[in-house]
Amino acid sequence: MWTTAAFVAALASSVYGAAVPAPDADGRYTISAPGITAKFIPYGASLTNLFVRDKAGGSIDVVLGYDDVAYYPVDPGHPVYNAIPGRYANRIGKAKYSINGTTYTTQDNDGGNTLHSGTNNWSFRFWNVTAYTKDSITFAIHDKSNSSLGMLGDVDASVTYSVKNSVWNIKIEATSPDQLTPVLLTQHTYFNLDAYRNPATDLIWDHTLHLPYSKRYLEADQGALPTGKILTAEPGSINDFASKAGVKFGHSKTDPKFKGNCGADGVCEGYNGYWLIEDAPKGAAVLTIASEFSGVKAELRTDQPGVVLYSCSWMDGSAILKSTQGLNDKQRVVKSSCVAIEAQDYPDGINRPEWGRADAQLLGPGEKYSWESSWTFGLL
Repeated sequence: MWTTAAFVAALASSVYGAAVPAPDADGRYTISAPGITAKFIPYGASLTNLFVRDKAGGSIDVVLGYDDVAYYPVDPGHPVYNAIPGRYANRIGKAKYSINGTTYTTQDNDGGNTLHSGTNNWSFRFWNVTAYTKDSITFAIHDKSNSSLGMLGDVDASVTYSVKNSVWNIKIEATSPDQLTPVLLTQHTYFNLDAYRNPATDLIWDHTLHLPYSKRYLEADQGALPTGKILTAEPGSINDFASKAGVKFGHSKTDPKFKGNCGADGVCEGYNGYWLIEDAPKGAAVLTIASEFSGVKAELRTDQPGVVLYSCSWMDGSAILKSTQGLNDKQRVVKSSCVAIEAQDYPDGINRPEWGRADAQLLGPGEKYSWESSWTFGLL
């Protein structure tokens, strides 16, 4: 079992060199700028804390995580808290994909499918810290061929996190020097903009959500795997967050179809799917989430063609909140109390040539993969 001291000692011996300062005493690296402070660990290149201003003039921690950094590597649930899963995030249908007529088998770790490349994906790995300043940090990973089953060819990747004037920016780059290999990456960020301090509710449904350029979404089967169909959300329907601003995330929670909207034969409540981003002007906010209670508003800008929304339906109350979050009677992460927002390419696009995304999800010699998103925090 990891202890915090052992975790920090492991970092000292393996993940940063003489040119990079050691982490804080609690094992975290801190970057900050006016209006924002972020903390990270090399395990999964994970964000552990994100402090922004609320309407009361205070600072609140709006992402999920743990106080003890040593718990991240041993957490049996491994919810991919604010980490970089790879080299292919989300699902690969039937745990298989093909390149130039050759079929490759990947790890079946999600009901017959592959999720995030299996149980040795990049969110389970210690990344190297290669650069660190007061407002920026860069993590890098060398992923050897077949480290995750069926993911052949070496991949070198890095993620740079930076902050400036209440903006958190994320830039990911990757190369595959030897051969074509699937690459689809994201930052797997979990939010509760109230920091679980709202005495009325710790659920996410009172947050508002607007996706102005996302009228269409991917139909998914009971296992959250896209079927291949692209659907249009009718105004006011469960999956409509495009037709008007200020709509509550739980606007359809009284609809009988809300339970089961994300599959699992009716067990999954709310959302676990992919919305296309279409015809967005360059630099436009493609997603806005906000909380009237805290007054915090967060705007997403990204170069990705869509975004995954997962409303934490599988959280069972076993995870403890950080000391920076919660009230006396709210100390656990319960079902539907958070939302993971993941800008990314089409899930399982490598197996869906009809979408025209398969080539974009293959990286080979002489090519560079690039992914960039930013979150701008302000007040309602």
